[in-house]
Amino acid sequence: MPDIDNFVQMAYVSNPLREPILRSAIQALQFPSGSRGLDAGCGIGLQTLLLAEATGPAGHITGLDLSPEFLDRAEEMVENAGLSERISFREGDVNRLPFDDDTFDWAWSVDCVGYAPIEPLPLVKELARVVKPGGSVAILACSSEKLLPGYPLLEARLNATSSGIRPFVKGKKPESHFLRALGWLRDAGLEEPTVRTIAGDAYAPLTDDLRSALIALFQMRWPEVESELTQEDWAEYQRLCLPESPDFILNHPDYYAFFTYSMFHGKVAK
Repeated sequence: MPDIDNFVQMAYVSNPLREPILRSAIQALQFPSGSRGLDAGCGIGLQTLLLAEATGPAGHITGLDLSPEFLDRAEEMVENAGLSERISFREGDVNRLPFDDDTFDWAWSVDCVGYAPIEPLPLVKELARVVKPGGSVAILACSSEKLLPGYPLLEARLNATSSGIRPFVKGKKPESHFLRALGWLRDAGLEEPTVRTIAGDAYAPLTDDLRSALIALFQMRWPEVESELTQEDWAEYQRLCLPESPDFILNHPDYYAFFTYSMFHGKVAK
């Protein structure tokens, strides 16, 4: 399972960047204490733990993912945290959620629904289907970042590569881009659609955890870009973005980066 193991390692290492943003999102949503929620596309369950913390001892969170390997890791982590009675996991596809109508008080999805290269509207409709009238649906995904301060042209060129725009693909309809999700919520029949941008940052001097997280983020954002860059840009990328380089940008005493998540939210009609 080399790919699975690599994903899991990257998820753990990059979590110091992601967790504060997700905590802010959960706080903004104000899930009721004791409520039952769905974490669609839960991965290895890092955000599922945060949701269980927010809903308290009487709440219950169901994490759903297609990957049994991810769910095995998630179940192990939840058991170690002593939260097995408050969190359960289910293997399944967000396209066809294995739950009855009106099962949950709310549903949310991070870096999954609307962020994968498939049509988003059916996924949003599925989330709305399993939420009780008056409940809420929230979808979140990373929406921007500035990681190479002082090198805007290089960063723009990296972000214009196939890896840089992933999971989106050239030729995809503008309406399918994640930042058009307000329209998906309306088309799915959700009421009071809103969006909120939540920012995180990192700056020198970096802790060891943040440094490792940023290195992982560089690797996830711009893999296999050499063929789409000029020789000059590729040399500059290697100079600035590889940890073994003496000019590695994270070593700069004035390093600063920021990144944002966008959270789209709507309510199921009563």
